[in-house]
Amino acid sequence: MSQPTPHRPLTEPVSEPAAEPESAPVPQKGLRPLLAPVRGAVITVSDRCVSGEREDVSGPLAVRLLREHDVVVDAVRVVPDGVEPVRTAIEEAVAAGARVVLTTGGTGVTPRDLTPEGTAPLLAVRLEGIEAQIRAYGLKQTPLSSLSRGLVGVTSRDADGVLVVNAPGSRGGVKDTIAVVGPLVPHVLAQLGGGDH
Repeated sequence: MSQPTPHRPLTEPVSEPAAEPESAPVPQKGLRPLLAPVRGAVITVSDRCVSGEREDVSGPLAVRLLREHDVVVDAVRVVPDGVEPVRTAIEEAVAAGARVVLTTGGTGVTPRDLTPEGTAPLLAVRLEGIEAQIRAYGLKQTPLSSLSRGLVGVTSRDADGVLVVNAPGSRGGVKDTIAVVGPLVPHVLAQLGGGDH
């Protein structure tokens, strides 16, 4: 009489990967530059700049700093404070082909500081981590950084999505905002194009 065939296990034994030493560093993804320059837009939001009462100094600074990150802006657009002027200016910048739109001004708590309210309806996704990082970075320079209500987000999740950033109206606020956002632009735009995280 033949011997019964032993049953094979339902699953093959899986060898465990070799454990890494606890002190081994966890590899982190690094920042990378844009593969090619992208089109940007800078919108200065200020009643006083529109009326000529004050010179716009934050807008031109934003143009120069964005260019260092390969975001090219032809000219600064200056619009009055308010929900509708901000919303319209952002929509027109997006329609003109900007991949990055930065507003400066109107992020505080005065009755006319309505840039976030004009921006919010245009954002499909808020990037609240970047918003917090901008404020944290600014707090190293001034406690007034925490008063900014500036938003950061994208207009859609697909390859046509546009990164929109609200910076404070001060030169320091613009500098701090772009110091944080500038290096992240390539990664954000790559994700919108379906790239890896």
